[in-house]
Amino acid sequence: MTREFSTPPSTTGARSEHEYEGITTMIGDERTWERFVVGDSYHSEHITITEAHVVNWASLTGDWVPLHMDMEYAAQTPFGQRIAHGPLTFSMALGLGTRTGIFGDCVAAWLGVDALRLPKPVFFGDTIRAQIEVIECRETSKPERGLTVLGYEVTNQRAETVMTFNSTLLLKRKS
Repeated sequence: MTREFSTPPSTTGARSEHEYEGITTMIGDERTWERFVVGDSYHSEHITITEAHVVNWASLTGDWVPLHMDMEYAAQTPFGQRIAHGPLTFSMALGLGTRTGIFGDCVAAWLGVDALRLPKPVFFGDTIRAQIEVIECRETSKPERGLTVLGYEVTNQRAETVMTFNSTLLLKRKS
């Protein structure tokens, strides 16, 4: 049986007790590796990618590629307009995942990403959200840690998949 969870709306990040399809959790309560079950699915809130996001990303990273920054240049490309940086979309997806509250303080380390794909571009003004599925949980050689792989599918407001990837985390276990 797959359990699905949706993020309650919040702009402050402060959350109290919420009911997720019959499962009550307290965001901020102790989250551990054992609470992640293969097949569980989480849905993030939405965020609209703005020009400010793209300009700030370019400023932060130095990635001033004309495809992202120059309207006239981008109009001549197969996309016909400027697109958001792929790494920006990736970072936003990870942030949306974090904002679901599913991790609490149980993340010991982020171990990496695999199978990153960008089947469609993200345009300025697109609204994205992440669906996150637990695809693997396994014990490690250290009894206080467990490994979890989460599959992310990022979609836009047209329900088109714009990015997929697997994120591997080392999580704290019950002591």
